[in-house]
Amino acid sequence: MATPSVPQYAKAEVISLKDHPLFNENWVKERILADRSILGLGDLAVRAVEKAQPKAGRLDLLLHDDDQGIRYEVELMLGEVDPSHIIRTLEYWDIERKRYPQFEHRAVLVAEKVTSRFLNVIGLFNSAIPIIAIQMTALALGDQITLQFTKVLDVIEPAEDEGEIVEPPANRTYWVDRASEKSVSVVDQCLPILLEVRPGVAIRYNQSYVGLTVDGFVNNFVVFLPKKQFLSVEAKVEDRPHWKDLLEEKGIEVIAVKERRIKFHLKVQDVTDKRDILKELFTASCTENVD
Repeated sequence: MATPSVPQYAKAEVISLKDHPLFNENWVKERILADRSILGLGDLAVRAVEKAQPKAGRLDLLLHDDDQGIRYEVELMLGEVDPSHIIRTLEYWDIERKRYPQFEHRAVLVAEKVTSRFLNVIGLFNSAIPIIAIQMTALALGDQITLQFTKVLDVIEPAEDEGEIVEPPANRTYWVDRASEKSVSVVDQCLPILLEVRPGVAIRYNQSYVGLTVDGFVNNFVVFLPKKQFLSVEAKVEDRPHWKDLLEEKGIEVIAVKERRIKFHLKVQDVTDKRDILKELFTASCTENVD
């Protein structure tokens, strides 16, 4: 039996993309678009590239976490981070969060070098602004090159030290306090329709969304995101353009057509006035996603 070969050590060379004649910012952007997971932020969908901002240039990347309802405003910079880069990152984050308050937003700053000086400055914002700093390193090995992304500053989460108030478990009261009684009541009114579609359905409250169980097992074929002024609903269906047209014909505001779900706003009166189309949509979603 042949002895397996022992992998040989090879030292990779750190290279500067800013000074490189071939690998520019667009090349980095293409690598991220091809595999968003390399940023270390999870399985994210692409919402926009080079998105124009009113009187404020263009946002490099707008990424979205479909499951958590979080948007990431990503700014890329080759070389060392500078004050203008920080300002742009925060400005784009602020514009997007004001335009789309139904989502949570994270400002993401990516640069080849994040110095301790600017890391300290960014850290001062972090207690009030959810900002993430990522240092990007380009490594060359022979005729190959790879990128390494290291999160050097993350969003600060509240500590749970002894004696501190611990966040309550997710339940209906939790969501009424976080959103409003009005928006949560719309979820309540949707339950009878869901039970007509699938008798084993029950509401399941989570920290970041309100989902469903089917016969005691998690199955989020429909997800609810209560907000202060409205309720967002996401339904997992196959023919999303078809459902978008149907919902809009009935006067229901569709706010996003995602890779797996269609997202729309639902008001109290809609559950009564548009009950038939809601039941039809919930039935399609359940049929396609419940074994």
